[in-house]
Amino acid sequence: MEDDRVWAFEKSLWTGDAEHYRHLIDEDCVMVVPTPPFVLQGSDAIDAVANTPQWANVDFSEGHIVRPQEGLIVVAYKAEAHRNGTNYEAHCTSTYRRLGHDEWRVVQHQQTPPLRTKMEADAS
Repeated sequence: MEDDRVWAFEKSLWTGDAEHYRHLIDEDCVMVVPTPPFVLQGSDAIDAVANTPQWANVDFSEGHIVRPQEGLIVVAYKAEAHRNGTNYEAHCTSTYRRLGHDEWRVVQHQQTPPLRTKMEADAS
């Protein structure tokens, strides 16, 4: 999968509906998310994220794509997502494995929101 398609695939995971999301996540996926229970696997990971509202828009920056071996893609990036006046920012990674020609599934995803300094927290 070329780079433009990788970023379109990743963006679709943020902005697509639950059915689209379920179709692209592997049943053995492992996720680390910023809310309890934090570490999720398999159907628990798929259900947890598929049941959250989709984002209206997401922008990526600081993007990196590596292909450590045939049939495996790893992406890392900063995401800035928006919906109905809600903003979300995180540094993320995703790993895809190829199941067949043009058929990819997410096997790993992680989100780390930026740390807030004490000064930022006190100003809130």
